[in-house]
Amino acid sequence: MDLLEHVPATLDPTDRSAVPDEVVGRSRVWHILAHDPMFWVGATIVTLVVLGALLAPFIAPHDPLEQFRDAINAKGDPTGPSAEFPLGVDMVGRDYLSRLLWGARTSLLIGIGANVIATALGLLVGSIAALARSPRLPLPGRRSVGIPVESLLMRATDLWLAFPVLLLTIAVAAVVGPSVELVIVIIATTLWTATARIVYMRMVILRGSAFVEASRALGGSGPHIFWRHHLPNVSPLLVVYASLGIAATILFEATLSYLGVGVPPPTPTWGTMLADHIGRFVTDPRLVILPGLAITITVLAFNLLGDSLRDAMDPRSWGAR
Repeated sequence: MDLLEHVPATLDPTDRSAVPDEVVGRSRVWHILAHDPMFWVGATIVTLVVLGALLAPFIAPHDPLEQFRDAINAKGDPTGPSAEFPLGVDMVGRDYLSRLLWGARTSLLIGIGANVIATALGLLVGSIAALARSPRLPLPGRRSVGIPVESLLMRATDLWLAFPVLLLTIAVAAVVGPSVELVIVIIATTLWTATARIVYMRMVILRGSAFVEASRALGGSGPHIFWRHHLPNVSPLLVVYASLGIAATILFEATLSYLGVGVPPPTPTWGTMLADHIGRFVTDPRLVILPGLAITITVLAFNLLGDSLRDAMDPRSWGAR
């Protein structure tokens, strides 16, 4: 989009100094991304994975749960790639390509769902801690003493960070029973703490900045300042850490499924496919390598995308470009 479209009609359209700063910033971010090959590599792979997951019901050769007993030989070994089964079948005769495609749906559902919840919760807690630092919660029987909201929320965040997440997940799954919803909730309640601290530290800096003080002096209300100044400055950080968080979530989900406390079978996930066939690595490495490659490539793509976004959205790097 050309910057000249945003110049008021009363100004000289060739005067680039009249272009709003936020428009110049967006254009600079896109310029950096457009010339970053790692961004295009990550974006291309992520797009292909997302399309494969969304179109799985239409492009998967078979039902991921259907078993083809005739594809298992007399020794009980699955057949390799063929015209009917491009990537072969697994130990019980299910088409492996179909399970990989449907497994991408589950992994992305967990990754995106958990990060949306974690980002919203982290933004809420971090914003309240940074912007509601003056009000105090009264203690019973002591009218003049209270607990600062800022300290209360951030100490609770630090306390939650101290929990051993993997052990907590195993314990909860053993009591409640593993499910996709449980995995999403557990991962979301793990990731929000990092987001909350990032939002808190950024808003602590912003609340004393000159433009926020000027807006407050002009009569800007708290909600107006939050939506006009705080949120736009925090949003780039949330986008970057959410993209990196999706990669971490996919790995964590694979770990949980490998340990048997993630998504329950027969729902296909990449972690479950690894766990089910790790004992066949020597005799049929295809069953382990394919889901392992899917996890590795997807995580690498999201990391490349997140790193590129972080570099492009960091104003401190603009002067060197």
